[in-house]
Amino acid sequence: MLVAQLPQQEGGVPVSRVHDIGGQSGFGPVPLAGDGQPFHADWEARVYALSGALRARGAFSTDEFRDAIESLPPDEYLALPYYERWLAAIENLLERKGVA
Repeated sequence: MLVAQLPQQEGGVPVSRVHDIGGQSGFGPVPLAGDGQPFHADWEARVYALSGALRARGAFSTDEFRDAIESLPPDEYLALPYYERWLAAIENLLERKGVA
């Protein structure tokens, strides 16, 4: 099983990635959709299903998928909506593994 390692700064001290913004200020409130729907467009449901199907087929593990999302460049991570991060992570994983 792949265990994601935190990036390290000089001296071996772990540093947080861009997704780890807990306790930081300046990001504003978290927008909440009041409709209770998990998906706001059909393509989001397809990306969700694709990630599940690929994991079930062994293309990548849940840990690899999470690490791929968290490893997106900071500017990309902050600019992309939730399921676009998922899609970018899937694309990166499949390309890295020679599947795409």
